[in-house]
Amino acid sequence: MKLLDRIRNRKASVGVIGLGYVGLPLVIGFGRAGFPVTGFDTDEAKVQALNRGRSYIRHIPSESIKALKKGSNFKATTDFSLLRKCDCILVCVPTPLNRHREPDLSYVRRTTEVIAEHLRKGQLIVLESTTYPGTTDEEMRVILETGTGMKAGKDFHLAYSPEREDPNNKDFSTSTIPKVVGGYTERCLRAADTLYSAIVKSTVCVSSTKVAEASKLLENIYRAVNIALVNELKVLFDRMGIDIWEVIEASKTKPFGFQAFYPGPGLGGHCIPIDPFYLTWKAREYDLNTRFIELAGEINTAMPYYVIEKIVQALNQSGKSILSSRVLILGLAYKRDVDDIRESPSLKLIELLKERGAHVDYNDPYVPRTRRMRMYDLKMRSVPLTEENLSRYDCVVIATDHSCYDYEFIVRHSSLVVDTRNATRSVRDKGRVVKA
Repeated sequence: MKLLDRIRNRKASVGVIGLGYVGLPLVIGFGRAGFPVTGFDTDEAKVQALNRGRSYIRHIPSESIKALKKGSNFKATTDFSLLRKCDCILVCVPTPLNRHREPDLSYVRRTTEVIAEHLRKGQLIVLESTTYPGTTDEEMRVILETGTGMKAGKDFHLAYSPEREDPNNKDFSTSTIPKVVGGYTERCLRAADTLYSAIVKSTVCVSSTKVAEASKLLENIYRAVNIALVNELKVLFDRMGIDIWEVIEASKTKPFGFQAFYPGPGLGGHCIPIDPFYLTWKAREYDLNTRFIELAGEINTAMPYYVIEKIVQALNQSGKSILSSRVLILGLAYKRDVDDIRESPSLKLIELLKERGAHVDYNDPYVPRTRRMRMYDLKMRSVPLTEENLSRYDCVVIATDHSCYDYEFIVRHSSLVVDTRNATRSVRDKGRVVKA
């Protein structure tokens, strides 16, 4: 097979569509391995930044991009006609939910239609975006075959390999995380496995694209359900006067049969708040209700409202109303030490606080200003975290526990702190701290 030989010899050209938190690490991985890589994106600003050797994702250093550019292994473009020159095409586009919590596959479909316009025989197409089982076969394959008259498994190769990126996780990287791979046929699987084996330490080959798609959903549903469990227990234990964080610390000393999950102000990131509902939607096709998943979703989406009630109660006890109160949200990113605000619960907290008449600001050292998103356009800038500024607010809400925050300083100069992350656990004077 010519393609396999080209991959093994590092001669195969790799195209990555979507240069975000998933696509950019793949670009770097294949570029470092010696493959010629082309990155495709509709965002002209991203393309220009990369071609200047500049990264726009905090945990990916610009030096990594500059090294690829220096070795002439990489270029970014908005010209999708160049897909015809790629031997392997990896699709890393968004798969959000619409307002009715139904899968929005418009990005996948449009991208596949563009690929079909430039598809040639012998190419390998791999979807990495998280989706419901059947998307690669029932959506992508049909579009590619209908638009070209070619057949998957015969004229071109089709596979699915779910991304497993965890932004800013220093223990695991693209190359060290095992890569699940499923092909439409055995030949498709062999091609995809050969490609990924060039940049990751181990691959996990499964029998079909549907199994690979389902494996990604199981991983994220597992996390969503367990986070929902501790979130529900947080509310119960709070009423009972029990600290959920202390309970978790005690429970995790058991060396078997328990894995610690932690509560928070809600779910964030692209995966956990969204992916479980892809399976919930698909299950209806089989006349099944995924009650466990739906219940977990209800609990997790209710957490921002719980936090708001804790803020209202804390202000009331201070003799203040939420109406016209000044509230500072600490942390706009969905988790600590990243600049990723996708589906961040902080966005919902800001929205709910404003609805209740509060004056809201935020501070996040990694997010200097907000940008327009699918659901939000806050038009806000991060305010400096100074002694004078902290003293101006009626309530400071710790929504993201960035490592760079000095929590002793924050508590000392704030009149009231609502802590949703147990970030103040080591603070000596907790008299002004309310856990939520």
